[in-house]
Amino acid sequence: MTVYESVTAAIGDTPLFRLRHLEAGISAPVYVKAEMFNIGASVKDRAALSMVRQAERDGLLPPGGTIVEGTSGNTGIGLAIIGRQRGYRVVVGVPDTSAQEKFDILRAYGAELVTTDGSVAAEDPAHVFNVVRRLAEEIPGAWLADQYNNPANPDAHRNTTGPEIWRQTKGRITHLVAGVGTGGTITGVGEFLHKVSDSAVTVVGADPESSVYSGGDGSPYYVESIGHYLHPETAEDIWPEALHGEVIDRYERVSDRESLLTARWLARNEGLLAGTSSGTAVAAALRVARELGPGDLVVAVLPDSGRSYLSKTYNDDWLRRWGFLDEPLPPSVYGIPGEDTVLSVLVGKGRDIVTVDVSSTLGEAAASVAHIDGLPEIPVILPRPERVAGISASEVVGSLDVAWALAAIADGLDPAAPLRDHLRPPLPTVGIGEPVSSALDRLGSDGRTGVLLVDGRATALIERVQLEGPHRAEAQTRSSEIPGR
Repeated sequence: MTVYESVTAAIGDTPLFRLRHLEAGISAPVYVKAEMFNIGASVKDRAALSMVRQAERDGLLPPGGTIVEGTSGNTGIGLAIIGRQRGYRVVVGVPDTSAQEKFDILRAYGAELVTTDGSVAAEDPAHVFNVVRRLAEEIPGAWLADQYNNPANPDAHRNTTGPEIWRQTKGRITHLVAGVGTGGTITGVGEFLHKVSDSAVTVVGADPESSVYSGGDGSPYYVESIGHYLHPETAEDIWPEALHGEVIDRYERVSDRESLLTARWLARNEGLLAGTSSGTAVAAALRVARELGPGDLVVAVLPDSGRSYLSKTYNDDWLRRWGFLDEPLPPSVYGIPGEDTVLSVLVGKGRDIVTVDVSSTLGEAAASVAHIDGLPEIPVILPRPERVAGISASEVVGSLDVAWALAAIADGLDPAAPLRDHLRPPLPTVGIGEPVSSALDRLGSDGRTGVLLVDGRATALIERVQLEGPHRAEAQTRSSEIPGR
């Protein structure tokens, strides 16, 4: 058995596993590089160790100093493990959109957490990167790891991950598939494999559908740690210096639903409990492999463990709540039939989604919807010049009471007043696959209109009466009739 003198020595040398079940019917073998076998359960352990060592060599991290970083979780975990081992204080900023498990793991390893607002523009002082820059300036002896722009990030993968994959496949790899977040993994591994194979290896970026990297509209997505979200009020879209875009030969764009469900299939069919971005990579790898023959060999990088996403990806209630699962609820172990879902009882397909832009004035917003009968409240959304993927639930920032707005303007309220100053809370949301009882609880008894979610995006407006008991016998809606399906 291998014996290590410290846990940091166990970073790297992760195994490759062949996907024997998911690759059924595909000629080209598909292997996965299981980075959850690193000591901190993610590929980011490699980058964290590389960045800390380089900072020590450069004299940027003095003994007893403080490591500061902004992270969705994994890099912070790696820095906490390595930093605490070396006697450093570790302070990390984490957006509130990250899975709760990551917060708990970071605290367990001794990191000090600063929770930041994940919904603000890049220039906002509350954005995670601005928060950690201020902390690094204010804390004596602090060093900002800056994984997005630190060359030691891709260096870690040129020096370790890439050579490991080449050795493990005995140079037979023809296609590498990896997600693109900071860009460190795909840049480092891709550049190494291009060099050692004389550019014979094709490097494929697996990317969320709405990510800017692969040409998406920049709207929010539900896969953590990869892709590039662009807040609509961000003035300048700055890409990470750790990403060398020229190394990526092609992109495969993968929907949130496909990513989430592929990760779950990976656990159930291959015994690999991996994170959601692993689902993105495997879904892309299987697509690529279907184009290839038995002489090719595909390797996909699995960035982290599914244990960090038990409350999301592996939680049926969460998936149904956001509209990613819509099959009938299973019966109990005693054979009692499962409860009805929203999809199974929804009467009619609901009203088409109608929204107003939060950057509007009150008068502009009220005038744009005043002609619509029977719609008391309208969702208010963040502006997005090129909206392709639909309205993400996280971009609904409030609602407008239309009758109140028209009456208030008639009574003398300045129609040029910013709409932002007169918002009601967002309308309740209902996932297409969640139990009817929980959907009715969320809609409440006050008659508020609800927003129907399919795959995390607002697709229709529905009313409580469409879900209540007397109407269930009339339900005729098929899943294909639901907007967005």
